[in-house]
Amino acid sequence: MEFLYFLEGIRNSVLDLFFSLVTLCGEETVFMAVGMIVFWCFSKYQGYYLLCTGFVGTLLNQFLKMLFRVPRPWVKDPSFTIVESAREAASGYSFPSGHTQTSVGLFGGLARANKALWLRIVCISLCVLVPLSRMYLGVHTPADVIVSLCIAAILIFAAYPLFKKAESSPRVMYAILFSLLGAVVAYLCFIMLWSFPEEVYSVANVHNLISARKNAFTLLGCMLGLISVYTVDRKWINFETKAVWWVQIIKAVGGLALVVAAKELLRFPLDAILPANTWARMIRYFLMVIIGGILWPMTFKYFSKIKKTEVK
Repeated sequence: MEFLYFLEGIRNSVLDLFFSLVTLCGEETVFMAVGMIVFWCFSKYQGYYLLCTGFVGTLLNQFLKMLFRVPRPWVKDPSFTIVESAREAASGYSFPSGHTQTSVGLFGGLARANKALWLRIVCISLCVLVPLSRMYLGVHTPADVIVSLCIAAILIFAAYPLFKKAESSPRVMYAILFSLLGAVVAYLCFIMLWSFPEEVYSVANVHNLISARKNAFTLLGCMLGLISVYTVDRKWINFETKAVWWVQIIKAVGGLALVVAAKELLRFPLDAILPANTWARMIRYFLMVIIGGILWPMTFKYFSKIKKTEVK
């Protein structure tokens, strides 16, 4: 808390705006967007690497949050203030930091998998700035941030050689994917069946449990979708990631627009059919992954024809 009070003392409108923008790089939307663009336009296996390490990091993060149930800094110390714009995205338990986990896993993974110096500088800078932003904004303590950073670093370095092997071995890739699916199912059983202390079910805290259950079903939908994508692409589609620059822009922008539209348009009908919301969330994210990983790449063969025509 002493370090957080130091950061509170140097706050000003310029730094508030800067770190409020930087912290967005740890959001789920940025993670999914970058992961899918890499998958569509640069390297499928690098996309699997980034997405899977991100999912594992999220799973561990959510498990630790519900295991330790550490309150936010301003709950620990009511005299401490935060940057108000950050409050809405900081509604759950504090330890460990989800934004740090996501950003370091994503940008650290990009730095590990690519040798371009400029890209590594940008990614490593974000690996430092996003965790710092969480403390500057007052929504996480140094312990929250350091533990998440360490977990993400271990994951990206441990997973990289596995995915390099998986690039030439479907057996290794299936072993990875089904292991992750098993871990998600185990976490889902924990979050649905574990008997937590009474305080977790109180009006003040029950939203944390609800959020954890939603995230569990989200991860389940994503993993089932990813296994389906890998199988269908390997056996039938086998799309190309390379294309001329303007086609790459179409692939990225069109794909993201399609996935975001699916996310929003599927929300109401699925919630109406499955009012419990958790199963609806699983199905929605499963369909988003299928749309982004199978249906959209099915159009890439036409982009390849455009490239060949242009070359002629």
